[in-house]
Amino acid sequence: MEYFGYLASIIIGIALGLIGGGGSILTVPILVYLFKVNPENATSYSLFIVGITALAGAYRHYLIGNLKVRAGLVFALPSILSLLVVRKIVLPTIPSSLFFVGNSEITKNLLIMVVFAVLMVAASTAMIRPSKTNKAATGKTSPSRLALVGLLVGIVTGFLGAGGGFLIIPALLFFANLPMKQAVGTSLLIIAINSLIGFGGDMMANTPINFVLLFTVAGIAILGMFIGTALSKKIDGATLKPLFGWFVLIMGCYIIVKELFIP
Repeated sequence: MEYFGYLASIIIGIALGLIGGGGSILTVPILVYLFKVNPENATSYSLFIVGITALAGAYRHYLIGNLKVRAGLVFALPSILSLLVVRKIVLPTIPSSLFFVGNSEITKNLLIMVVFAVLMVAASTAMIRPSKTNKAATGKTSPSRLALVGLLVGIVTGFLGAGGGFLIIPALLFFANLPMKQAVGTSLLIIAINSLIGFGGDMMANTPINFVLLFTVAGIAILGMFIGTALSKKIDGATLKPLFGWFVLIMGCYIIVKELFIP
């Protein structure tokens, strides 16, 4: 299964390189099901893998002028605050065993995976549905609304270990009025900042880390990022997005069925 995991790790980077998101929502399931990492630890691993991969992608977008640093920081700063609160205060206080439904125990790990799957299904519908982007990018930026959305995305990032790219990009399109290509590049910067700071907080908490696995998957994902960036020059992201959405939808439904209905 590990070989499939390494192969799947390329998809993380390709997704980020092509459409500025999506790789993060696949990382936790890949780590849990293919590398047998504990779900809570997998959220920590995911933060590093997604963060370092997004950072490489953000730098490439910076070189071609698709990175709006000011909008990214307005979004990222409140997002960092909520992320750290969740990782350092909220998540550790959640007990391993939450409650029972009949004879079935609802654990924290089960909750993480089910909430993650629900997020995947929600994100997939947004990807499958034809997007209406504001190509002219007219209107004024709303820093307050952008900061508020950043705060909410930080909560998702902290709890689930997801970069939140499919929440960040619509926010940058509608609240920062960025064109799609600039929204993708700026999204990668925000994902990198949030994820790496979140991982740093976990390191300070002495979370056990398998560094060999971590760096191997991250390296493969970065390779996928370069592939995705190269493909983005030849493949229309608007065409690829719904296809990737169907893939995410199938995986999300599989996780729900496996966690809730298969012993």
